[in-house]
Amino acid sequence: MWIQPEEVLLAGALWVSERANPFFVLQRRKGHGRGGGLSGLLVGTLDVVLDSSARVAPYRILLQTADSQIYWNIACGSSRKEITEHWDWLESNLLQTISIFDNDEDITTFVKGKISGIIAEENRLKQGEEQEEDCGKFREAELKMRKLFGMPEEEKLVNYYSCSYWKGRVPRQGWLYLSVNHLCFYSFLLGKEVTLVVPWTEVTQLEKNATLVFPESVRVSTRHTEHFFSMFLNINDTFKLMEQLASIAMRQLLDNEAFAADLSLPKPCKTLKNVSALKRDLDARAKNERYRMTFRLMQDERLDGHTDCTLWMPFAKMHVVGQLFISNNYICFNSREEDLCQLIIPLREVSIVEKADSSSVLPCPVSISTKNKMNFLFANLKDRDFLVQRISDFLQRTPDNTWGDTSPLAPSSSTAGCESVHRGRHYHPGLPTARQALLQLYHQDGPEDLGPKAMKEKMKEEGWSLHFSEFGRGVCMYRTSRTRELVLNGIPERLRGELWLLFSGAQNEMATHPGYYGDLVEQAMGLCSLATEEIERDLHRSMPEHRAFQNEMGIAALRRVLTAYAHRNPSIGYCQAMNIVTSVLLLYCTEEEAFWLLVVLCERMLPDYYNTRVVGALVDQGVFEELTRAFLPLLYEHMQELGVISTISLSWFLTLFLSVMPFDSAVLLVDCFFYEGIKVIFQVALAVLHDNMDALLTCSDEGEAMTILGRYLDNVVNKQTVAPPTPHLHALLTSGEDPPPEVDVFELIRSSYEKFGSLRADVIEQMRFRQRLKVIQSLEDTAKRSVVRAMMTESAFSIKELEDLYCLFKSKHMTGCYWGASSSAVQRHDPSLPYLEQYRIDSAQFSHLYSALAPWTCGGHTPCLSARLFRLLDQNQDGLVNFKEFITGLSGMCHGDMTEKLKLLYKLHLPPALCPEEAESALEATNFFTEDELQESSFLSDLDISGQQELTSGEDAKDGRADSEERKEEKVKDYRYYLRMWAKEKEPKRETIKDLPRMNQEQFIELCKTLYNMFSEEPLEQELYHSIATVASLLLRIGEVGKKFNNGIKKTEPLAPAQTPTPNPQGEDTLGEGWSNERQVCQALADAQLEPGGLQASDEETKDDTSVSSYSVVSTSSLQCEDIADDTVLIGSEQRRSSTLDVDWSITFEQVLASLLTEPPLVDYFERKVDIQSKMAACQAQRAVERQISSASDNELTQNSV
Repeated sequence: MWIQPEEVLLAGALWVSERANPFFVLQRRKGHGRGGGLSGLLVGTLDVVLDSSARVAPYRILLQTADSQIYWNIACGSSRKEITEHWDWLESNLLQTISIFDNDEDITTFVKGKISGIIAEENRLKQGEEQEEDCGKFREAELKMRKLFGMPEEEKLVNYYSCSYWKGRVPRQGWLYLSVNHLCFYSFLLGKEVTLVVPWTEVTQLEKNATLVFPESVRVSTRHTEHFFSMFLNINDTFKLMEQLASIAMRQLLDNEAFAADLSLPKPCKTLKNVSALKRDLDARAKNERYRMTFRLMQDERLDGHTDCTLWMPFAKMHVVGQLFISNNYICFNSREEDLCQLIIPLREVSIVEKADSSSVLPCPVSISTKNKMNFLFANLKDRDFLVQRISDFLQRTPDNTWGDTSPLAPSSSTAGCESVHRGRHYHPGLPTARQALLQLYHQDGPEDLGPKAMKEKMKEEGWSLHFSEFGRGVCMYRTSRTRELVLNGIPERLRGELWLLFSGAQNEMATHPGYYGDLVEQAMGLCSLATEEIERDLHRSMPEHRAFQNEMGIAALRRVLTAYAHRNPSIGYCQAMNIVTSVLLLYCTEEEAFWLLVVLCERMLPDYYNTRVVGALVDQGVFEELTRAFLPLLYEHMQELGVISTISLSWFLTLFLSVMPFDSAVLLVDCFFYEGIKVIFQVALAVLHDNMDALLTCSDEGEAMTILGRYLDNVVNKQTVAPPTPHLHALLTSGEDPPPEVDVFELIRSSYEKFGSLRADVIEQMRFRQRLKVIQSLEDTAKRSVVRAMMTESAFSIKELEDLYCLFKSKHMTGCYWGASSSAVQRHDPSLPYLEQYRIDSAQFSHLYSALAPWTCGGHTPCLSARLFRLLDQNQDGLVNFKEFITGLSGMCHGDMTEKLKLLYKLHLPPALCPEEAESALEATNFFTEDELQESSFLSDLDISGQQELTSGEDAKDGRADSEERKEEKVKDYRYYLRMWAKEKEPKRETIKDLPRMNQEQFIELCKTLYNMFSEEPLEQELYHSIATVASLLLRIGEVGKKFNNGIKKTEPLAPAQTPTPNPQGEDTLGEGWSNERQVCQALADAQLEPGGLQASDEETKDDTSVSSYSVVSTSSLQCEDIADDTVLIGSEQRRSSTLDVDWSITFEQVLASLLTEPPLVDYFERKVDIQSKMAACQAQRAVERQISSASDNELTQNSV
């Protein structure tokens, strides 16, 4: 690229001059390419170690003048091709002009001005495009990464670090490049080059550890190997970025969502040194995620900034130190000391933001007042004016929402629901569950209980009332350690729905989406899908022991909530455990509140738990195993031998203990879960194992351990509940003669906090990341095994070949997702399909795989043949081919017998594989055959549309007759008939050679072109060309005989008075009958050869002439129209005008097969088995080969120029 002219004092230091003229010098840096000796090795090593190669391009052009000792650097290039283009431009545009200058100073001034003008023009042209924020050094490093590792422009570098890569026991100092989709490393030390490329989707484990051998290193594990990196300047920053990129890759494998840069990221006030825009984007994502997780906010909430401050707590009469967070919809505060105070203020609730008077006690205070008369005082703010201005800006964008932060005790959801009442026919205030929870509906008619349990419940309600009066009520409530104590002691039933909404963040979701649920219910009702079928099947299995779900009211409410959510989130749809959790939510919340709680559960608090593969639950199962190993090592070893942990944890986590514990006890764990998050579930699970440790250590099998744990959980009781006892079906079924002693659920919760309360949410997230890598890669391996098993019976490939082909196909699919193919990732990936149909590639990627793997390579004709095979395999015509279709085509080419291969080749030259545009090019092939045949075939460039229409109309007529017969019998058929017919339709039909349609002349010529291009690299090339010429001549004569034989039959048709002559251009039926008689065929052939207008040359002459003319056409097929002689073009055009469309000529597949069987070289070629293993190995090593070729070509150019 052109650069602003820079002075260079020592032009020869570390550089080698390759070209020179009186004014310019082209130089190459020592150490780049071959040669250079010891000095070149030293310079190359220093460049890599000191990162000089990122700042210094390997080629440059200097401006020199005769009288000056100073050189000016005016251009640099990363490759010889780039710098040569600049050199050629200088020689052709500037050299003559500056040679007429007399003064060297004028030459220097002119060239510098010209180069500066070029750069200014380039910058002006780029102004309309999106400007990169990356600094110059970073852009140079990105260019170097693409050149070293052969990456396209779509691959974006995030950051790069200096480190050591341990290859064996020797560390190699170099540079680690972290891009969006790959981890790359490059080192060049004293002539030893190390290059490493690891796709993030292949990473199975990522760990930061410190050992004696690898001090403070990062270990990156894949399925086949491990890589160690150490000697980082800031290992924590590097490792966090690695985790983020690996997480993005895992999300890509799970949901097929490619990484998309955040375009709305705020621009920095100045270009940050060595920090790319992508790195800033990822850092902002990480902060946003932590912010949302801490305060349970919605997924689209974006953190704008945070600052240190103090908050005045009126209930404690003190200032607490912490951080203030501002986002587009919320103001949040979190104390520095954990659990001391947390605050969430939605901007929709803010009425006034003002600067209070400063004092020595309260420096720089800001007062925020809400609509429900609460006031919050923040002080010690560093930039108070800017903060108030930002909050004011966000307040102006916040819509005025009259639906304030009220208590659900005066049912708020019904107020919000009224907006959708008039639109939603299926969700209106007339429904009891629209205004009240199911438990309130069933308790309101009962007599008032004045027993000790009821008094205990009243005391709990009083405690919460005092808390509300002191700390506030609703979203803006101060959340302190006192709040946590009240939750652990149990939430009163009357307040449970309200506080679940508050602590989970669902109340914010509901407040910002009024009427959303009613609209969803209306849209979802009446729709039928796999999810709705599963929901209907499970409705009556949801807490059947509770009387709220023993009637249609509870069942209908549950149906509406589940179907609405399945309609909202089709990627999850419905999972079996969701019905149990939702039924409990409906007991304490209205329908709309239960719906939003379900949204929060599935999408935020239990991520990926309820998708098709329950990935989130499997991840937390792995976390639970890791926690068990850390806290209960002896028990862990024994449980692993029995395989119990993986069995029990899924049911515990998926239903939050609701399916394995009595309802009154499990609902207390749900209270704690909504306040504390998943850590409570882990704590209680560890406490259960700890309480049963002695009994579990004596177990000898899995069943015994499961029984012990099951009976323990069945007897966890809530002695303070005021609700009538709900029978627990599992307890009734498993209780023996002497049940174990009862366990108080409050004691269990308290014990879990005492023994395992040291668990922290951030540690759990770290463990989740590690386990997510293992789980998703394990699921990918399972998918691969399933695909291989399914395809074993449908292809002739071995297990190893199928596995390698699946990996190649999947890598192409993933490449298309993140390097911007013609179709989106959503179109390519459908998780509801079987594994072998989930990954799909487009025509361009299919062409790459075809060129690398297919045995039928035809030189320049290969892309055309690949496109035809793609169209043939793309049965649903969506522009994508799945793995099953890909293997079907490849297996036929590689391992099919001769008939199968020829059948596939034959179908590649018929519609839909052969498109009309390709058929029009058949005129160029008319000189494939002898001069005597040229007159007959000169018109073949026009597509035989009429013949195809007749064939289609004949098929339509047959379909019409079949339909009429079916309608006659329809009245007498019962359902068993239709079941049999449906089963028959589903059976795969075996295609025979009789089912293949006939081939016309244009299609036949395309087939001949393919065959002539197929043998260019074969050792028996001449014999194969001669055989093809013989077969082509024979098939042409057969087609002519069929045409004459068909015309003879047509002439007799008018003699029959009862028949009306109908056009039959293809002559399908008559030809089929005629060719069945062998003697008639032989006689027709003999007659055709004796006719004066037929072939006048002998068979041997025909063979020789055809082979010679065909060979000449193959050798000149790449010429353009301008290269062909004028007389040739004129003759062709005259013949085209004088000819008419021959619609009677056609041949069958049987005739093609029989003709090819007469030539042993062709038989040997098509019966030969193909070794695809070597092709796959070459395809996998293609990237490294490309790098070697590019560097070798540079060296060759260097040697030639020198």
